[in-house]
Amino acid sequence: MSYIRKPKFSHPGLQTNDLGLTRRDYEGTLTTLCGGCGHDSISAAIIQAAAEMSLEPHRVAKISGIGCSSKIPSYFLSKAHGFNSVHGRMPSVATGANIANQDLHYIGISGDGDSASIGLGQFCHIVRRQVNMLYIVANNGTYGLTKGQMSATADMGSRTKSGEEAQFENIDMATLAIELGASFVARSFSGDKKQLVPLLQAGLSHKGFAFIDVVSPCVTFNNTDLSSHGYKNTWENYVALSDVDFVPMRDEITTNYEPGEEKDITLHDGSVIHLHKTDDSYDPTDKDQALGHISKYKKKGKIATGLLYINQSTSDLHETQYTIDRPLNSLGADELCPGNGALNGINDTFR
Repeated sequence: MSYIRKPKFSHPGLQTNDLGLTRRDYEGTLTTLCGGCGHDSISAAIIQAAAEMSLEPHRVAKISGIGCSSKIPSYFLSKAHGFNSVHGRMPSVATGANIANQDLHYIGISGDGDSASIGLGQFCHIVRRQVNMLYIVANNGTYGLTKGQMSATADMGSRTKSGEEAQFENIDMATLAIELGASFVARSFSGDKKQLVPLLQAGLSHKGFAFIDVVSPCVTFNNTDLSSHGYKNTWENYVALSDVDFVPMRDEITTNYEPGEEKDITLHDGSVIHLHKTDDSYDPTDKDQALGHISKYKKKGKIATGLLYINQSTSDLHETQYTIDRPLNSLGADELCPGNGALNGINDTFR
């Protein structure tokens, strides 16, 4: 992971928030992702959301696993706490950190491989435990970091640039999160900042487990061998003077459309995804309706976006486990080790 620092100078007229901070104060290092990657749009949305909410950067903990998506925390809130964990194990680290200090805002960044494959079991348990955090999956349906294999979230029938076809039903992360008991579930598109930023702010403000599935197209591996400009055709029809690895610069895919409307997004390989944005008539507090809503549009080949489900009456992990309000590192020796009297009292309850 690269840590190339951005220049510290900024325009003197930048708008400040309630803390006297500008948007630049919420940025991170220079990105090393492919030019035009949707993941950079997610970083920009988080920066905007945090700046507008006047979050104190030092009171934010950002945690990730492994993958292109897990590089995202480097690109926002450089003054926040951060931890890049083992592949698929971000939920364990996030749970432990949250138990130790509930005074921080926790942002977990993961991908469709990190959460829907190697980390699926971990994802299931962090949801059902209602860890108080915002969990974001940057979902592109491919393993971009390892050259474009198909992930578990790829729709049946979709193809990779090498021609591999998805032969199994995909794992719908939003549906799974609702079924496992998440109290806030949303879905958005990386290029729709007008929708994504408010969802991020709502997720950060929500008490309990907030999950956002962000469709984020991969600019490098969204291409097919049928195109004359595709990697396969080009590779087979050129004379190599040296061994190189080329990642083309692409334009970022962005969109903006109103609630209740539908939008077709053409990806870099010419394929199309169909988005449907929920409107005010939709009731996100009805769990069965939320699951039915997602399923209805999935059968039509469309992706339902927006706030899909919310339950504001559930308890988070600290309430169910009766944890202490103070961070564990603030406790003294007498509190951490109350002595034989307290131990005997606990043992007596089991006799």
